[in-house]
Amino acid sequence: MQNHLDSSFNRINTFIDQTFNDIDQLFNQTQQQQQRDSQQNNRLPQLSQLDIQNQQFNNQLIHQVTSLIKISINNQVKNKEECLNQQYKDKLLQSQNLQIQQLKQTQQSIINQPSSQLVLKPFTYQLIQNNSIKQDQLCYAIAINKDCSIVIAGCYNEIKVFEFKQEVLKQTQLLNEHQNTVNTLKFMNKSNHFISGSDDNSIIIWLMNQNNQWINQQKLNGHNNQILCLILNNNEDLIISGSQDKTIKFWMKQNQQWLCQQTITDHTSSVYGLSLNQQQNKVISCGYDGQILIIEKSQQDSKWIVIQKIKVETHGKRICFINDNVFTFQPFGIEQMHVYEMNNTNKQYLKTKDILVKGGGSDVCLFPQQYIKSKCLVVNKNGMYVNLIRTKENGEFKTEQSIEFGNYNLFGCMSDDGQYLITWDLSSKEIQIRKYNEI
Repeated sequence: MQNHLDSSFNRINTFIDQTFNDIDQLFNQTQQQQQRDSQQNNRLPQLSQLDIQNQQFNNQLIHQVTSLIKISINNQVKNKEECLNQQYKDKLLQSQNLQIQQLKQTQQSIINQPSSQLVLKPFTYQLIQNNSIKQDQLCYAIAINKDCSIVIAGCYNEIKVFEFKQEVLKQTQLLNEHQNTVNTLKFMNKSNHFISGSDDNSIIIWLMNQNNQWINQQKLNGHNNQILCLILNNNEDLIISGSQDKTIKFWMKQNQQWLCQQTITDHTSSVYGLSLNQQQNKVISCGYDGQILIIEKSQQDSKWIVIQKIKVETHGKRICFINDNVFTFQPFGIEQMHVYEMNNTNKQYLKTKDILVKGGGSDVCLFPQQYIKSKCLVVNKNGMYVNLIRTKENGEFKTEQSIEFGNYNLFGCMSDDGQYLITWDLSSKEIQIRKYNEI
């Protein structure tokens, strides 16, 4: 901008000098012509007076022209400054936008970085001694909030709320709005809410009030049998529920109220497991009927449509997306976990791998299969075992640890960051805490 200004002023100075030279030259020519005319006509006194008048006129003319030139120059300089300033601002804004775009691309590339590029070390989940809580009642559901400060547990028809501080559980509240066994619990990460599903066929939305007490905000009635599984979308304005009534329901949040917007009836028996993909446009489900449903959200009317049905040899109780193209499925009673991948040609999911896992034999549902993305970790409950399986970029699955609990009545969950595994089992009748430790 400084170079542009210097160049402009140089041109202006040259223009002024040339203008004054032209005016002076014109004045001299006029004066000489007047002198010649005066000599020829012998009218020297009159011409001398005329010279004086011409000199005054020319001085006045020069002054007026100079003033006009200065005004014109000032206007040109001002316009040039405004133009250069605008160009500078535009370039600065363009540079800032480019930097923001590059930053977003860098962040996205980090997010999309293949999981195995992360530095992942061998690990084990170790039981925190002396921090277990005795719990004689059956405890079918456990959930941990995002920052691992609150743990909730469904103990028959009650929900026990624990403060989780310094890896110690301390009960702070008892909720008894449900009329029958609580089977599933899920925290909302963006707000002070959690949801619960029960054998009383209802779903309750719980809200923490100003006194840090959990209260029943809304009860959802629509299923006509037990609620067995619940999931939330990332925006937390969609709840998807699976039930023993063979249906999957989609509940949308509208004006602070939850309403059932759609029901899928393609299963012919109880729905045991649900999972939502990363793009939030596909849901997979498994049930007692030996079917896996692939349900996709329509781009035209936002309706959920069953686009694929997979018939399996043995029904399963747990299913989980690893990414948009891969999911895992645990068949009942066998020591194998199945891996399904999307075929790029026909966009259908096909079984591609059988992963050996410990367990098998008798089993119950209500311990959801999880994928912890930050640790590339599949949490797989099978019979009386919890298998902790690491995923790799090349598609391999490696079981890092298998924890035996001595009884297939085993329930729990892992925290979203993979730091804590909290369980209850019928053998110990304890709520136990295990912590992630790298070896």
